[in-house]
Amino acid sequence: MKEKQKAVILSQRELAPDIFDMWIETTLAQRAVPGQFIGVYTRDRSALLPRPISICEVSGDRTALRIVYRIAGKGTAEFSGYGAGEEIDILGVLGNGFPLQEAKGKKVFLMGGGIGIPPMLELAKQLNTDSQIILGYRDSERFLEQEFEKYGRVYVATEDGSAGVRGNVLDAVRENGLKADLIYACGPMPMLRAVKAYAAEHAVRAYISLEEHMACGVGACLGCVVKTKEKDHHSKVHNARICTEGPVFYAEDVEI
Repeated sequence: MKEKQKAVILSQRELAPDIFDMWIETTLAQRAVPGQFIGVYTRDRSALLPRPISICEVSGDRTALRIVYRIAGKGTAEFSGYGAGEEIDILGVLGNGFPLQEAKGKKVFLMGGGIGIPPMLELAKQLNTDSQIILGYRDSERFLEQEFEKYGRVYVATEDGSAGVRGNVLDAVRENGLKADLIYACGPMPMLRAVKAYAAEHAVRAYISLEEHMACGVGACLGCVVKTKEKDHHSKVHNARICTEGPVFYAEDVEI
């Protein structure tokens, strides 16, 4: 069930250049699962649609959500100026999350790249398994790395080689000789294409969370469609809406 409501900002801080970390008090936390997202509205009433932001973490008492986002335009720049005690309008919870039950008894890769890193933190918290956490950054301006260390062994890749392995998350896998039975991943499309190919080559099941520009966030506008292997049972076409049928998909089910 999707619900629009007012939330109260509990705290906000800058984690890295243009990367902000916000905790908000909201009843949506009661039903949020790893991999889902919320829509955050700006105060500009001419901007009708919310900005989709992944859920990074849920508080232990399920009264608050944490979002970690990058300034990408006017809306997120506005959000970065908010402070504790202010109210914001949000819509949620949106999308489908990661299937946690598949990880039982398996060795798992958790892979996050760039702003695809934050949604993997709540997943890492909730998985009670042998997790290998591989994080990909642009450079040495890393964020959340130390928080992931509570939940598994962390490996880092940076595009410029300033920390960890030079390259991407799969370069870190190869460099460290890592193996897994299951992959959960979120990040930019080139990374997810490479993860899907790696999973197929090594006969590993993979679930990927697709980052895509979204408009409505509720499946009405068809602005975030991905091609699928099978026909959608409702529309009878080889398409799925990332905001509703996703953002998490079994990698073999989507053509990316």
